[in-house]
This record gives sequence, structure tokens and C-alpha cells, in this order.
Amino acid sequence: MKRSIIVQKEIDVPIFDLVISFTNTLDLISPLLVNHHKQVSYIAYEISAEMGLSFEEQKNIMLAGALHDIGGITVQERIGALQFEAENPHLHAETGYSLFKASEPFAVIAGIIRYHHNWWEKGEDFVPLGSHIVHLADRVAISIEKEKDILSQVDDIVSIIEKQSGRMFMPSVVHAFKELARKEVFWFNATSQFIVQVLKEKVNPEYLKMDMEGLSIIAKIFSQIIDFRSPFTANHSSGVAATSEALARLLCFSTREQLMIKIAGLLHDVGKLAIPQEILEKAGPLTKEEFCRIKVHTYYTYRTLAPITELSDINRWCSFHHERLDGTGYPFRLKGDELPLGSRILAVADVFTAITEERPYRRGMTQSEALAVLNNMSKGNALDKRIVELLIENYGEINLARLQAQKEVCEDYRTLFAEHKDKEITFC
Repeated sequence: MKRSIIVQKEIDVPIFDLVISFTNTLDLISPLLVNHHKQVSYIAYEISAEMGLSFEEQKNIMLAGALHDIGGITVQERIGALQFEAENPHLHAETGYSLFKASEPFAVIAGIIRYHHNWWEKGEDFVPLGSHIVHLADRVAISIEKEKDILSQVDDIVSIIEKQSGRMFMPSVVHAFKELARKEVFWFNATSQFIVQVLKEKVNPEYLKMDMEGLSIIAKIFSQIIDFRSPFTANHSSGVAATSEALARLLCFSTREQLMIKIAGLLHDVGKLAIPQEILEKAGPLTKEEFCRIKVHTYYTYRTLAPITELSDINRWCSFHHERLDGTGYPFRLKGDELPLGSRILAVADVFTAITEERPYRRGMTQSEALAVLNNMSKGNALDKRIVELLIENYGEINLARLQAQKEVCEDYRTLFAEHKDKEITFC
């Protein structure tokens, strides 16, 4: 078994690339959502620049636009937010705020997200200017009809927005938007396939970086957005991350490598955003067709992280967690030495967590049952024998780490969804 050599240098992760990659994956939830977050990000940025706001304010507003509906955990919430006067829009905004409020550098962005559906006449002083800008940008974006020529729609869109000045929208924000609306290039950019390139040109992403510690915080948030879609899997990624980190420590990974594999565990199922919720929540065996749908999630995990070259090792560890040493895994059909040690750890951690965690429709396996499954998979050369033996030898320590991590996330889930009557969690 070969251990991949990781150059011990500090990695600065580009925040812009990470956010855009994540929003690209969010687009997979529904065709109605494609490019919506990026459009809002661009329009909000242009308005903030037109109003002469500082670079820091422009950056925060741009990122808030890209993440504004992040709290809409279900498909229904996300699509519902696309109505011009959405019903109960504040729930997903409050959820988005709660997810990001305690994390730097997203604390300011969280405040913008929190109030991005507040009307000007109802909010005024306590609502951040950025929230008013994102609100208007969001409503402009949903007013664009994709099947029609964009310039033929401009007058109608401007009229819709102008009628709500002083009521739904802040007058000075409306004024800035009207100035921008006179320029054809504004509309071409907003509806262009090159919108990400345009945003990169507007705001130099080199100024938007975070270190690995910052990434671990954001990875936890992203894992909750992924897992909280279903109460059945609400704490799965946290269990995989804790198990992987414990195994890496026992394998004498450096402190930095342990953090990297924890991040990989948190992000390993990011591609599940593309999987229909009814499949994720199915109580019982999947049909052949449903299993085929599930298989694509690791591919989308890979494609989500691939543009961020700084995360190439983490990406391989994440995306290969369903590969098997004997070549029977998916989706890349890798085997043997093609699989780095990190991905082998993730594979064991994923199986271990899945079979031992409680689900509403079945109990978690006992220690003897779980070890029998892992032993059989290692004997069949599906899982790495050395890693399985390490888990068996340290079962109590590793299982306790998993349970503690999953308990913490269960509490986060209960707190976050206290107002969601359909999000009860009763199995942890």
C-alpha cells in the first residue's frame, strides 16, 4: 500500500472558486435553478459597484448573492423562492444565516443572507444595505425569461422593479439598477454562459483566500447543507469525517493531513445534491434504476472539487470512497495501487459509519455485526485489510469519536430546524 506524498506547505484555498463550484452543484437540484445563484451574484455585484461601495462590501455582496438561497434545504424551498413574491421566504434566509453566522470569513455574508427577502418599507434601518441589493438582484434574476431574447425584456423588468421602489426595494438601489439597465452589456453578462469568467474579471479572486482551518469550517457547513436535505442522513458526513480523522491519526498522519482527511470526510457526499430526495429517503432496498442514480454522486463530487487545484488530494480521497481494491467499485473502476491511502481510509470510514449509524427504518449494527461486515469486505479485497484491522483494534476509541461527532450534528439539526415541522429527527 503506497502512501501519497503531500508537500508540506500551506495551502490557500480560493473562496470564490469554492463557492462557485458549490453553486454549480446546487444547479443540479432542478433545471429551474441553473445559473440563478451566479446571476444574482453578478447583478448584486454590479449594483454595489454602481453605488460606489468599497471593495470589501462588493466582495461580501457578491458572495452573499452566490449563496443567498443556501438555506433552502429542500427542492420545494428553493423553487418556491423563485416566485416574485414568495410565500414564507424568511425561513430559508434564517436557515442560511444560522449556517454561516459563526464562521469567518462568512459572518458578514450571513447577515446579508438573513435579510435578503426583507422589504424596504418593513426593514429600513436594521436591514444591511447588502441585503437590499441582493433582494433586488434576486427579483431581477427571477424576472428574466430564459427562452426570450434578453434585450426585449429590459423595459418590462425595469418597470416591475420601478413600481416597487420605496415599497419592496430601497430607492437608491433601484436608481443604481436603472443606471445599469441602460447598458446592453449588463444584460448580456447577466445571461451569458461566461458569467463566471465575467465575475472573475470584476473581482480578482486572488484577494479571496482561506487557509485549511477556514476550509474545515466551511466544509462542515457544506456537509450540513448536503446531509440536512434528509433527516435519514443528517449526521452521516460528520461520522465519516470523525472516523477518517481517527484512523489517520492512528496511521501517524501529520496534524495537517489529519485535517485534510477530516475535510474530505465532510465533503465526500457533496455530489448527493444532484440525487432526488425521494431516493435518499427511501426506507428499504433501492431498485436497480435508483442505484444507478445514486452511483453518479461520486462523479459530481469529483467534478465539484476538480476546478480547485489546491484541493486535488482531498478531491481524490473524497471522490474515490466508493472505489474498491478489487476494481468492483464505482464510478472510476480504480483498483489496487491506483487508490491513494486517503481514499482507502474514506472507503472504510464510509462503510463503517453507514452500517453502525441509526436510521428511522433500521437500527445500527452492533459491534460484532459491523466487524463481520468489514472483515468480509477486507477478505474479499474490497476494503484495505490493514485499515480494517486498525479499526477493529481501536474500535472503542473510533466508535466513540463517531458517536460524539454525530451527536453534535444532531443537536445542530434540531436547533436549525426547530421551525420545520417536516424535519423531525428521532434516531440519534
